[in-house]
Amino acid sequence: MEIRLDGKKALVTASTGGIGYAIAKGLAASGAQVILNGRSAQSIEKAKNTLKTELPNASITAVAADLSTAQGCDDLLASVSGVDILVNNAGIYGPADFYETDDDTWQNYWQTNVMSGVRLAKALTPDMQDSGWGRVVFISSESARNIPADMIHYGVTKTAQLSLARGLAKRLAGSGITVNSVLPGPTISDGFSSMVEEEVQRTGKSIEQVAKEFVMANRPSSVIQRAASVEEVANMVVYVCSQQASATSGAALRVDGGVVDDIV
Repeated sequence: MEIRLDGKKALVTASTGGIGYAIAKGLAASGAQVILNGRSAQSIEKAKNTLKTELPNASITAVAADLSTAQGCDDLLASVSGVDILVNNAGIYGPADFYETDDDTWQNYWQTNVMSGVRLAKALTPDMQDSGWGRVVFISSESARNIPADMIHYGVTKTAQLSLARGLAKRLAGSGITVNSVLPGPTISDGFSSMVEEEVQRTGKSIEQVAKEFVMANRPSSVIQRAASVEEVANMVVYVCSQQASATSGAALRVDGGVVDDIV
C-alpha cells in the first residue's frame, strides 16, 4: 500500500517535537503540505528547519500559537486556509492527586486538550465540507479508557475527545470528511525521555530498556511489553488521513500495545 497525500494541506497542532513532529514528518513524506504549530517562534522554526533537512522537497510552513486559549486558536486560524487534514495533537499531561487538583488546573486541561480541538474543527471543517473531502484526527490516549488514578483530570479530557470525535463524525456523516481518534499508549516521546533522563544516566541503561521496565511496572497488561516509538503512532495517523482509510470514521483506533484489556 502506497499512501500519497499530494495536493492536500495538513495542520498538525503541537508538532515541534514528539508524536506531533513524527506525524507531521509522516504526512510530509506522503506528499502533503504541512503546517507546523508550537507555542513559540523559536520552537517552530527549529522544527521547520529540522524537517526541511530530513525532507528537502517537503512543503512546510509554521505558525506559533498557544492553543490553550481562544485567542491563541484565533491567531492560528488567521494564518491558515484551505486545510484538508486537521490533526489535533495539542495537549498537556502530568500527575496530580484528585484532591489536590484545583479548578484552574481542570480548566487549563479542558481548554488545551478539548476546546482547542473543538475550536479548530468548528472553524476548518466547513471548507472541507465544501470540497467534499477532509480528515480530522484527535490524538487521545489509552488513558481515555484506562483512567489513571493519579491523572484523573487528564483521563477525563482524553475520554471527552473520544466523545467529541464520535459525535462530530456523526454530525458530518456523508460529507466526505472522516473524524477519528487515535489512542497511543506508553510512547517514547520527548516528554517521556525527559521524565526518565535521570534514570538513564544513573543506570546506564538505554531509554528503550528503561521504557520497557516502566511499561511492565505500570502497564503490565501491555501485549507488546514495551513502549511504542513516535513513528509507530504516526504510522496509524498517516493511514487514517489517507484515501485508503475512507471507510473508517467515528472510530477510536488504539496504538496502545494492547494495554487496554478488551477485544474491541
